[in-house]
Amino acid sequence: MSYRHLVGGVAVLGAVAAGTFAVAALPAQAGPAQADAAQVRAGRTVVGAVGGRGWPVDHVLSNRSLTRATQELVKSAKRRGDQRVTMVIMERSGVIRLVVRTRKAGPQTYESAKRKAYTAVAFGQPTSALTGNETIKQIPGTLVLPGGVPILHKGFPIAGIGVGGAPDGRIDEAIATDVRAAMAH
Repeated sequence: MSYRHLVGGVAVLGAVAAGTFAVAALPAQAGPAQADAAQVRAGRTVVGAVGGRGWPVDHVLSNRSLTRATQELVKSAKRRGDQRVTMVIMERSGVIRLVVRTRKAGPQTYESAKRKAYTAVAFGQPTSALTGNETIKQIPGTLVLPGGVPILHKGFPIAGIGVGGAPDGRIDEAIATDVRAAMAH
């Protein structure tokens, strides 16, 4: 199912398939051929060329990679002293795709993990690399404690993994790094 409508002089296309929602903006004068060029397939949005310019591919996480992330969180937390943590995976759009809590993780671990995931994807760096940045600390929703790592595609952050709850942020970050590695396979 797809739709097209005009917003502020720009045609906005949307498509829904396999539980994925994608939006692409095209110039308002784009005809039906260009509108049909927007399609969703296998976890990514592909938008065709308009006016001789190619539009970038918007990569999103597959459900299979999120399943691997869940499994690795449990394994890594157990290997690292049976940590009581929460993991949040957030896509570049700000949509939370996954929340997983290990047994007995405290209620505060969700907020910590969410803010670390947000910070990692927003700035494209591990949150441990941002700890001394006073400007980032002032931005609402950020958390510059170790435990967040970005998922990069061709150097661009497409998602962030945040883990919170271990007694040391370096443990959170090690778990997040393990999860990212498992998702890549």
